[in-house]
Amino acid sequence: MKSKRAAVIKRETKETSINCAIDLDGKGESSIETGIGFFDHMLEGFAKHGFFDLKLNVSGDLHVDAHHSVEDTGIVLGHAILKAAGDKKGIKRYGHMILPMDDALVLCAVDLCGRPYLSYEASFDTERIGYLDTELIREFFYALSYSAMMNIHIKVLSGINSHHIAEAMFKSFAKALDMALCTDERIPDVLSTKGTLK
Repeated sequence: MKSKRAAVIKRETKETSINCAIDLDGKGESSIETGIGFFDHMLEGFAKHGFFDLKLNVSGDLHVDAHHSVEDTGIVLGHAILKAAGDKKGIKRYGHMILPMDDALVLCAVDLCGRPYLSYEASFDTERIGYLDTELIREFFYALSYSAMMNIHIKVLSGINSHHIAEAMFKSFAKALDMALCTDERIPDVLSTKGTLK
């Protein structure tokens, strides 16, 4: 049976062309091409550990730099998550994970409340991981938080290796988001005293 919690988003600008398809009730299968190898690796980990089926094709102005491609990917992926989540009836709304990856330990908590906010406490000793500027990781999560209308809190508790820190961020976000999207039969409508998560 085809999942009802799926969405397709396409976005064209003078800087990027992005096609994204996501199934929130998938198996973690992905096909991702952004032109930035390490970014692909991070998004593949996001899909795998969140059990999201994700198809993502990004064509951007990489001759300038990676900024537009990474930021716009966050915008499009956020819109896709928001659309696929629908009215959010029955979901737990909140999710959290403290995820270890060798030397790195990263906390991520999310609230699918309909209000965008990013708290990001992280720093990297390297300016780049592969061909991804480390400062763009924050730009990605910022764009995603606003387009998905969700609170995202990311805090690096410890870590030495930049690759491990970044990977722990994406995986902890995936696990937290998966938890927040899980349904609970005790929630007949939306988990909000306001009566809405929009």
